[in-house]
Amino acid sequence: MDRFEKICKDIKSVKIQSAESIARAALKALLLKHDKKAVKKLISLRPTEPCLRNAIKFALSFSDIKEGVKLALKHFDEAKRKIAEYGSKLIENNMTVFTHCHSTNVVEVLLEAKKQKKRFEVYCTETRPLFQGRITARELAKAKIPVTLVVDSAARIALKRADIAFIGADAITAEGKVINKIGSEMFAEIASRYDVPFYSCTDSWKFDAITAFGYKEKIEKRPSKEVWKKAPKGVKILNLAFERVKPELVTAIVSELGILKPETFLLEVKKAYPFLFGLT
Repeated sequence: MDRFEKICKDIKSVKIQSAESIARAALKALLLKHDKKAVKKLISLRPTEPCLRNAIKFALSFSDIKEGVKLALKHFDEAKRKIAEYGSKLIENNMTVFTHCHSTNVVEVLLEAKKQKKRFEVYCTETRPLFQGRITARELAKAKIPVTLVVDSAARIALKRADIAFIGADAITAEGKVINKIGSEMFAEIASRYDVPFYSCTDSWKFDAITAFGYKEKIEKRPSKEVWKKAPKGVKILNLAFERVKPELVTAIVSELGILKPETFLLEVKKAYPFLFGLT
């Protein structure tokens, strides 16, 4: 198996986690092969990942593919730094933070708050069936941030104790819906009930411009064996990877463009990145 195919396999199998990491890996694969067949394969690997598609679209807009990839990676580096800067401002001393799944940007926000000597603790979900929450817990523990891992069904208890909630995003639609790991809207609804501010920390390249033209963001269905390897005959398993969070449940989107209400975020994305809409 060559390096290009290895990267594709790792993206498809979710060995490579988080939307930004997937996009970065796809850019590296693009340097290896960037003919039409290769590009088509890359953008088909994870259907609910516009960040991957947008990064590839940006890189291919340059006559020099190496320059395009270099600038795309630079965007991710700068965006991550700004998101951490903005998001960390929302964390105050002695807060309890709730998070779900594993988001590179959420972790960076928490690490930045730690660097600022803020004292806080984190509750994170285990995130079945692939347990991405364990990645979050491990990274926070390594940074000596107090962290408690809870089973997904105990999230309501954790949210009742929380002062603020952060999730990432795999996609954002033209209606302002945040698409994130399955369970996200349920947790957003619980947070709303208990008046816990609910933020999405994300790179704005996760906006999917095709949704502005009437297309729906496809929700990826994962293999049933991830949930139950040898399920009894007659048992159907629905293993949705993501779900849509209504914009009214999201306090604000924290991106490199600032801390913005979903409707304002959409306006700013169009101004900042016209290439997403084919306007350049």
